Amino acid sequence: MFRTPLVIATALAVAFGLGILSSIYALRATVGFGAIALGPWTAFPSAQTIDADPYAKAHRARDGKLLLGGAEGLTFTAATDSDNRSLSENCRYEIKGITPPARLWTLHAADRNGNPLLGTRPGLPDGVNAWSVLRNADSSFSIRIASTATSGNWLAVPEGRAPFLLVMTLLDTPTAGSSGVIDLAMPGISRLDCTDA
Repeated sequence: MFRTPLVIATALAVAFGLGILSSIYALRATVGFGAIALGPWTAFPSAQTIDADPYAKAHRARDGKLLLGGAEGLTFTAATDSDNRSLSENCRYEIKGITPPARLWTLHAADRNGNPLLGTRPGLPDGVNAWSVLRNADSSFSIRIASTATSGNWLAVPEGRAPFLLVMTLLDTPTAGSSGVIDLAMPGISRLDCTDA
């Protein structure tokens, strides 16, 4: 008597459960389509536009983050250095080069979910921007990323062994449109050394 409804309820529970789990996996597996990679840096120029694919729209809804419009800017993220090694808090890095043309750019470290890193001591530089960075005569710059203080441009990360992302946002830039972004160059990320402790 209760066998048929029980079988139907079990089948529906399995179908809905697998559907939800596969949707969550698909959302975590990709931010969307149309990624542009410049060395270790990756950007999704159409993620914030009306033409964004369904995965990008779902990410936008799930994260609740305000994204820049197509004419306002472009956000690049890097999870690895220029030699394709994962970024880790127990290593020191150097970002060296120039950025594409932009009225302003910002750089900060984030966790793997894109949230700014917590745990750096108060008063330490947890972000760098185009107005505060010291430049060379040719407009290039060098920024050290480490948990211990260094001279020159320095971006502090917490002490630990956790992986992290670098997030560079170009504001009011002509590169926000996807045309011509392939020909641009982003600064390189070099690993200097690591602590094995």
